[in-house]
Amino acid sequence: MDGSALLTAVSTGRDRVKSTAPAEPRTRAALLAALLTVTAFCTADAVARSYPFGPHTRNFNDLGNQYVPFHAHLWDLLHGRADGGLLVNWQSGFGASFLPDLGTYLSSPFALLVAVFPRDEIDLAVYVVTLLKTASAGAAMAWLLLALRPGRWWAAGLLGSSYALCGWTVADAAYNPMWLDGLVALPLLCLVGEWTLSGRRRVLGVLVVALAWIANFYTAYMATLAAGLVLLLRLWLSGAPRRQRIAAAGRAGLTVALGIGLAAPLVTVVYFGTTHAYPGRVRQFVPAAPEDLLARLLPTTYSFGSPAVYVGTTALLLALALPFHRSVPRRVRTGWTLLAAGVALSMQWGPTHLLWHAFATPQGSAYRQAFVLCALLVIAAWHALSYGPPDRRALGAAGGLLALIVAVAGRSELVRFFTWPVLLAAVAGALGGLVLLHRAGGGRRSMPAVLAVVLLFGAQFGESAATAAVANRMRLSHMDDYAPWGARQQRQAEAIARADDWPRYRTDPGREQTVGNDPLEVGGQGAQYYSSLTSDVLGRMLTALGDGWTSRGRNLQSLDNAVTDALFSVGARVHSPPDPHQNWYPQDGSRVTVSRQDVPSLVTVRPTAANARTNVSAFGSSPYRNQELLLGTRVYTVPRITVRTSTGKPPRPSEDERPGLRIGAPAPGSAGREPTITARCPAGSEVYLWAPHFSGTARLAGSSAPGLTGRFRSDHPVTKIAAMQRLGTVAASGHLRIDLAPNRTGVIPDGAVGCLDTARLHSAVARLKATDATEVTVSDGRLTAELPAGSVGTAVVAAPRIAGWRCATGDDPAVPAQDYYGLIAVPLDGSSTTVTCTFHPPGLRLGSVVGGVSLSALILLGVLTAVRRRRATAPPNHPRPRERTAGAP
Repeated sequence: MDGSALLTAVSTGRDRVKSTAPAEPRTRAALLAALLTVTAFCTADAVARSYPFGPHTRNFNDLGNQYVPFHAHLWDLLHGRADGGLLVNWQSGFGASFLPDLGTYLSSPFALLVAVFPRDEIDLAVYVVTLLKTASAGAAMAWLLLALRPGRWWAAGLLGSSYALCGWTVADAAYNPMWLDGLVALPLLCLVGEWTLSGRRRVLGVLVVALAWIANFYTAYMATLAAGLVLLLRLWLSGAPRRQRIAAAGRAGLTVALGIGLAAPLVTVVYFGTTHAYPGRVRQFVPAAPEDLLARLLPTTYSFGSPAVYVGTTALLLALALPFHRSVPRRVRTGWTLLAAGVALSMQWGPTHLLWHAFATPQGSAYRQAFVLCALLVIAAWHALSYGPPDRRALGAAGGLLALIVAVAGRSELVRFFTWPVLLAAVAGALGGLVLLHRAGGGRRSMPAVLAVVLLFGAQFGESAATAAVANRMRLSHMDDYAPWGARQQRQAEAIARADDWPRYRTDPGREQTVGNDPLEVGGQGAQYYSSLTSDVLGRMLTALGDGWTSRGRNLQSLDNAVTDALFSVGARVHSPPDPHQNWYPQDGSRVTVSRQDVPSLVTVRPTAANARTNVSAFGSSPYRNQELLLGTRVYTVPRITVRTSTGKPPRPSEDERPGLRIGAPAPGSAGREPTITARCPAGSEVYLWAPHFSGTARLAGSSAPGLTGRFRSDHPVTKIAAMQRLGTVAASGHLRIDLAPNRTGVIPDGAVGCLDTARLHSAVARLKATDATEVTVSDGRLTAELPAGSVGTAVVAAPRIAGWRCATGDDPAVPAQDYYGLIAVPLDGSSTTVTCTFHPPGLRLGSVVGGVSLSALILLGVLTAVRRRRATAPPNHPRPRERTAGAP
């Protein structure tokens, strides 16, 4: 049996058909699936009054904090307006490795479409990209279904749309757009499996695998596992000789290996980026309750912590009918039913759950592999329909199973009152349509057939639009959300553009952030940075200096502090009122101001090289003393503090791992009194409060701090901590009192108050400026500094010493950069006046080697395939008969 025969056997199971579906019906099915998907998706947003069809934002959680800003940075890169390039993002985290972020969030070909939109329409650009990815997934699934088995093209389009609008899409991936690349990849990888069965399109198959892994390797990993399971099932169903099946599996393995190898330059960079990232919380997997799992099969159910496996009532009924559909060969019924059931069970068992997620339980939504089960349910539904509509017996059994599912799911809190009317309408439409379709038989244009199509499409469209609309509205009440680009961001961007003078100094977008990645969205260069790949050295360094963060340390905030501004060359700082979208308290949203400060350049010279080998572990527990270590001068007074509760009594010590004194909201009967902190400091010094585990507001009493209110955000378990805040200046008496207004129980640590001597700070800055670099040039992954002649000691670059930096003085060869409390450091001997540092992301060289080997193997494979094809089509070379000459016998 050759490859074509194997493919035929696989395509038909054990019964024979003349041919698979031609290209024209597949094209019609793909276009129909895309059209249905786009229409239902947009209708749902219009019903929910969500952007861009209504006033409600769709920038939930990481979509607003990470993905939209990263796409804005991509826009800047494509238009030549970004600070940095593919290797280093100089706008975030005082200088972050960008290639891992590119491979995690922006490497999809769809992301390039943002370049055609105006910069201030970046939210619309991301919405359109999301819409196109979802539509492409539906089209790819419709194409795959007709490649697996011939059937009605409109039915393939309907089921393709049900896959694209599955619960995982509308509940999880709609605001995680990079995951949607996996939704597209799964049917494409299954198509690659079909090609490997017959030995066709080998080069194209490798390129599809590579593109899937480049677009989003995380979901591509899950899609590859799923496609492998589908291929194994197809081989089992074929009944082909063992040798043929092994050969087909070998071709598939080689295709996947070469494809992943081509993607290696990006995949290895992301992998090594995760090894250097700030460690997140280790989460133990807890399986979803059975009633919650079954509830997520129904329309309009929603939750963050359960698998979203809704695929539409029509697809679900067909999948449930498959085991009882006697027109389908028994092996086909058994195989697809067991595969779908096995994957469903694997989602609920710890070891296999870890396998689906590359052996790391997600910190956010735990069922990111749910789209795999959705795909298998749709494929099972297609097998139930492509052999002919199920008869009444099969539909009756499916209806009974659905009733049992509904009965168990009815005990779940995820089934809300609006689920029932939508479910009843969907069941009526789906059952009615399938019954009429069975009655119509082969009469495709008969009245029952037309009515069946109307009912099936109406049910699918209505319940999918309702499910997506409910998910949109439920997220508004369950998740943080952020406003799309508007007047606030425009004013911030304009203020930054006027003040910006990079790389002479940094311009920080400000403490009152709009999103977690303000520098990427509105411009400037600051500490703010939110990524799954936020480096460990940056997170630990900024935390030691008093910075705050959310998302368990991977969302670093701006630190509005005069000392750290000097340390990191922040010469301009934007000050905005709190974002009114976050509803902290009423603010005038129109005022955006910029403050300037005299700071050293990005590269300073420290007097001794000994400290160049001092890393962040040398920091102590006090952020004030840590700032002084990095500055090299004492500038703070850290006084003894007295803390009192709202009743005037000393607070109790903290009872958990957070050191300090417990402070709660004012007790009943406290007559309006608030908790307080009192201390004594030199008159005229600036007062800072460091209370990382306090949540609420703090205000310096007296006329020395008019209008200054520090806002602290923290919670427990510790997923966010508050940043150090400046509260005002110490009065002439030297006495200070800080009034606290906690909104939950928090902790005030020992040494919470620091009083900054601004005169000493100015003297320290002047000393650093006297010997700092005379000129600094920055371009993507290269920084060059011109130093005064005879410079000795250590050149310190105001950028985190992340893995990948190599530096050299003069014409010397580059060596790994040294560490100065987490910053890049280069020893000086007085003989060189230039320092050059270059950045190479860890893993790029290894990935490039693997990619080069894979590319060479692919070229060789292509040449061999072309030679074999040419030999197979060449006419036989028979010897020509000799011509007879005159007189010859």
